[in-house]
Amino acid sequence: MKKQKGRPRPPRPKVRKKATAPRLPKAMAGRMPRVTQGSGDPRAMVAQARDAAGRGDWRQAVALSRAALVLAPDDAEVLNVAGVAAFHSGDPDEARSLFDTALAHDPGHTEARSNLGNVLAATGNRAEAEAAYRAVVARDPAHLNGRFNLGMLLEVSGRFAEAEDQFRAILERHPDHAEARFHVGNILKALNRLPEAAAAYDAVLKAEPRHTGAQINRGAVLQESGRRLEALEAYRRVLRQEPANLDARYNLAALLQETGRPADALAEYKTVLARRPDHAGAQVNLAYALRELGRLDDALAAARKACDLAPDYDKARVNLGDLLLQMGRPEEALAVARDFLAAHPGNPSMLAFLAIALTETGGGAELDALMDFPRLLRPVEISAPPGFASVKAFNQALAAHVRAHPSLVQAPASHATRNGRHSGELLVEPKGPVAALEHAIMQAVEGYRAANPVDPAHPYLAQRPEALRLSAWGVVMEDRGHQVAHIHPAAWLSGVYYPEIPDAVKDVDTSHQGWIAFGRPPKDFHATKEPRTTLIRPQEGLMLLFPSYLYHETVPFQAPVERMSVAFDVMAGD
Repeated sequence: MKKQKGRPRPPRPKVRKKATAPRLPKAMAGRMPRVTQGSGDPRAMVAQARDAAGRGDWRQAVALSRAALVLAPDDAEVLNVAGVAAFHSGDPDEARSLFDTALAHDPGHTEARSNLGNVLAATGNRAEAEAAYRAVVARDPAHLNGRFNLGMLLEVSGRFAEAEDQFRAILERHPDHAEARFHVGNILKALNRLPEAAAAYDAVLKAEPRHTGAQINRGAVLQESGRRLEALEAYRRVLRQEPANLDARYNLAALLQETGRPADALAEYKTVLARRPDHAGAQVNLAYALRELGRLDDALAAARKACDLAPDYDKARVNLGDLLLQMGRPEEALAVARDFLAAHPGNPSMLAFLAIALTETGGGAELDALMDFPRLLRPVEISAPPGFASVKAFNQALAAHVRAHPSLVQAPASHATRNGRHSGELLVEPKGPVAALEHAIMQAVEGYRAANPVDPAHPYLAQRPEALRLSAWGVVMEDRGHQVAHIHPAAWLSGVYYPEIPDAVKDVDTSHQGWIAFGRPPKDFHATKEPRTTLIRPQEGLMLLFPSYLYHETVPFQAPVERMSVAFDVMAGD
């Protein structure tokens, strides 16, 4: 799972999907013989409406379908076509009403039910949309649009294993369905199964060599895997085909910047912004490239523009604040943090920077509260879960499960792990012993909430989510393995559990090999004063919970053994 590193560096390349939400199917493009609108035949008018829709003339499609409805108000097919036309004309409420009416007259009309699901998904009613899609698939397992849109909905909801099942079901019937395989690749990428994701994109490109989405995402996988030259060529191949493709150009620019070529990256970002001036990511990265080139005044103007383009983007504000530190203006940096937190209370990225800015400006009670390690760090020693004779037996089973997990690969470039392997999401079936760990984590979270009730005076404890969801991943460090300082910006609370710790990690070791350290930001920040820090020795069976804004890292250990942990994030749920 990706973790934000402490350095205010360019965001990682985006992995783009061809569609980010279920779309209305293209069934409207089906042609029938043309007839005149005055024929008085509602089905003929529907045929004309379909033809108009195929040309993208939605105004004409609406007019024709409404005329057909006057003559056949109870015809489910007429209602279905009218609903699609209404949706594409910008009236989702009318579309939903028309689909509901069609289904009232013909409950078995699968296209109307599938289209209803699309409208529900597009308007944020995901649970109802899912029910509509599942009803379509239950009635007709071969219904391509219904199953594809169900897969899309599950994917955008983060239910990757279920989404993968839907797309693979399509591929069983339609092995050459490039879009289903493309989304399998996206899911595998999200689950950190990078070699499998690359193979899926390769299969798409074998069938459709000009599939730019697969080409771009394959480049992102190569970049994550440390194969930067191949990633560079993947992005350039897209740009040779489509010079105006901004996703490929943005990813190329980020890769150039990542590999120490800020001047080349700057030129690419300028090209992106010339074509899309509101591209906030390019503006943020352009400002950072100017910093790397030593053009601080220009960087400051660019950073302020980035904040104007994306006022809610925490990383843009953190970069602005750190630039002000670099320019010797710590009080202004502190003001940036406070202003953003006033509008976005509890934001983890900005709380982390607030601690840096407060340290630079002298600390005080506000810093004391943020870095109150005895209050905010909570160690928990778990008991043996049901079905396991001891904690040791549970740890052995958990360690074996993590080592055998299909997503465990050498740590991708965007992760904090060095000299080690990193898994994707562990809370996917088959969970095995992770199910017991999940239960133990949620028990520990409730204990943390009880020990740290809402405190209106505390910058972190003043707010907390009531509904929660969990994400977990495994980290297997090798000799000289460690994690660089990072935070978990998407979470409210974070934690780690230790199933396997080598003997090299000892109490008496003054160098603290393998220990976890809290409080020190990455060296890339322009901090000049010593921060408040603390160290904790990992032990098998220990779980440690902490606020997600606390920078943490591990001290490298030297031994020909492995150190295993399972990290997790507790995030706001639905």
